[in-house]
Amino acid sequence: MVTVREVQGGRVLMGRLTHGADLLEELTAVCAENGIRLGWVRALGAVQKARLGYYDQGRQEYEFLDFDRHLEIANLVGNVSVKDGEPVIHAHVTLADDRGRAFGGHLAPGTTVFACEFCVQAFDGAELRRAHDDETGLPLWKD
Repeated sequence: MVTVREVQGGRVLMGRLTHGADLLEELTAVCAENGIRLGWVRALGAVQKARLGYYDQGRQEYEFLDFDRHLEIANLVGNVSVKDGEPVIHAHVTLADDRGRAFGGHLAPGTTVFACEFCVQAFDGAELRRAHDDETGLPLWKD
């Protein structure tokens, strides 16, 4: 079943995250503090260390990769929706090392900001809520 909502562009927030902060937690806090419950997130910069997730579809659980080294944020893209009444960010990130090798996956808590500039585009006119999906085991948007 396709889930579709018509939305209108709302506010746009741009800023810089705090050195040493958790990337996912601070982006989520920006959304919560500014009342953003539906939106689009992009970011670039660098991290001191990272934690990325890969969803094993057969076992229906995340596996995590930890990188205890400095990496560039080549791209971060995600969305903002609502889970358990609170804003939640679902983001994927591509990170690059000092030799240009790229690593990517689901942005997980445990990724520490070195420097990060972000843009959050809020949307108005609808709200998408996440709930457990029996078929995939994931918290997906529900009607």
